[in-house]
Amino acid sequence: MRRPGTRRLAVLAVSAAMVTVGAAAPPAPRASGPAGKTPVAVGYGGAVASVDKGATAAGIEVLEHGGNAVDAAVATAAALGVTEPYSSGVGGGGYFVYYDARTRTVHTIDGRETAPLSAGSDLFLENGKPLSFDDAVSSGLSVGTPGTPATWQTALDRWGSRGLASVLRPAERLARDGFTVDDTFRSQTAANETRFRHFPDTAKLFLPGGELPAVGSTFKNPELARTYEELAQKGVGAIYHGGIGDDIVKTVEHPRVDPASGWKARPGKLAEKDLAVYRAKEQAPTRTSYRGLNVYSIAPSSSGGTTVGEALNILEGSDLSRMSEAQYLHHFIEASRIAFADRGRWVGDPAFEKVPTKQLLSQRFADSRACLVKDDAVLTSPLAPGDPYHPAPCAKGGKAAPTTYEGQNTTHLTVADRWGDVVSYTLTIEQTGGSAMTVPGRGFLLNNELTDFSFAPASPSVPDPNLPGPGKRPRSSISPTIVLDGHNRPVVALGSPGGATIVTTVLQTLTEFLDRRLPLVDAIAAPRASQRNAARTELEPALYDSPLRGQLEAIGHRFSRNPEIGAATGVQRLPDGRWLAAAEKVRRGGGSAMVVDPAP
Repeated sequence: MRRPGTRRLAVLAVSAAMVTVGAAAPPAPRASGPAGKTPVAVGYGGAVASVDKGATAAGIEVLEHGGNAVDAAVATAAALGVTEPYSSGVGGGGYFVYYDARTRTVHTIDGRETAPLSAGSDLFLENGKPLSFDDAVSSGLSVGTPGTPATWQTALDRWGSRGLASVLRPAERLARDGFTVDDTFRSQTAANETRFRHFPDTAKLFLPGGELPAVGSTFKNPELARTYEELAQKGVGAIYHGGIGDDIVKTVEHPRVDPASGWKARPGKLAEKDLAVYRAKEQAPTRTSYRGLNVYSIAPSSSGGTTVGEALNILEGSDLSRMSEAQYLHHFIEASRIAFADRGRWVGDPAFEKVPTKQLLSQRFADSRACLVKDDAVLTSPLAPGDPYHPAPCAKGGKAAPTTYEGQNTTHLTVADRWGDVVSYTLTIEQTGGSAMTVPGRGFLLNNELTDFSFAPASPSVPDPNLPGPGKRPRSSISPTIVLDGHNRPVVALGSPGGATIVTTVLQTLTEFLDRRLPLVDAIAAPRASQRNAARTELEPALYDSPLRGQLEAIGHRFSRNPEIGAATGVQRLPDGRWLAAAEKVRRGGGSAMVVDPAP
């Protein structure tokens, strides 16, 4: 376990002259936004950005007391389990990307949930036909073995300087004392009210007194505070080998449903053995070279690193900085379409499927796909995948399959410390509200991650690497990313929630920042598009209602409106050694960026 006091000299290496990207000068801190949040902060001593002010403050508290980026990331994640319980928590999973400033290397943890060992490819089939998503999601069938607690412990053991009990303390206090309900929390509760009322334990916790929580009221979760206290005392073994785990299994196998609701919650297959054998996996990151920079992310079971990386490689040959906004969006959309076509055919859990990660990230393969992009024409979706093993220039053959559905929630946090270490961490319980099932007396919701599997092949004639299997990790789109310069020093780190739109959000934010030279906070705030090998590209209202839409439709694009895509956060290392933390200005009620020692 690394102690921060031994590493003071590392900051000298990281504070050396950096490549200059984004704005010529960093923006000054903005006035507080929604709920007193500030979307950008600049200074020394470390930085944290998340969607929530209380969670960001938890990470800053740990940094102020000498903790490093890993310690602060776990503290922030635990606090998000309190204030963002519909997006994250100990009942879910995620992917953790870490940059070690001392060795200038990137490491990752795959903390994805797993299917029960008793699950087969027919997990979501009933009478030979796929269940509807609605029938599957609010049930025990959708719940995978939680990976978040194992991720926290693995990260702390490997790179942290504090124990689990220490970093859980701010979140435990927040759960016990409560937080102020804002419009986002109330609206997310309202959107799930019907599902929550199916399950008495969920209704009791999140619909206090039988009503939606009022904006401005204080929401307390003493059950979660006690869960954190138990984890602090007993470690994560309380989940994987102990009483909390027993309660999880009982909830999944015997869902407690209000009989008056009429809801049929199918029992799941999760067993004590599934918890006992679960391991968070340390693995090598993906790496892509882009404009002389090194882009690191998470490898499969997530498709994030390969799909963002392939799209960047496709865009490498285009000078996005000199294009008009319409030309830039056209190339971004087409690169996304192609990368998603290839993702759907080739990416799954590498423990079960042959995933050509190296080939998908090769420039040779990207070049064979990039020649499909024309300045005055649009590709048709669903586009057929290419063959990364035998790249054929501009090949259009093969069978196409549409992208399967992924719930559009999750949460992301980004952290840096005074020694130059960086963490980009995306964690989730899948869709907003997860399975809607709360573990009785424990204060947290269970995930519905298994619905990220394909219920059946998207196209019978196309091999599908994302069917369920025993102990298998469902494919994810989570894309926590860290960009280093040619000397492997940090430039920027970022990530986003949003289901399959995570890939396009991260790709667009990176290109807006690196190519279009927007300040990081403005690259995060820029209106978004998302193309995922579908007939229509989704646009946020600011793009959908702009003249740009007409310019793009003139060459063949088709669009649909999406009110909100993603909710990114990031940190940037400035040339003078300061950190800039950035979050959303408006999406998800605005995000919260803080630094230890502000210095505009």
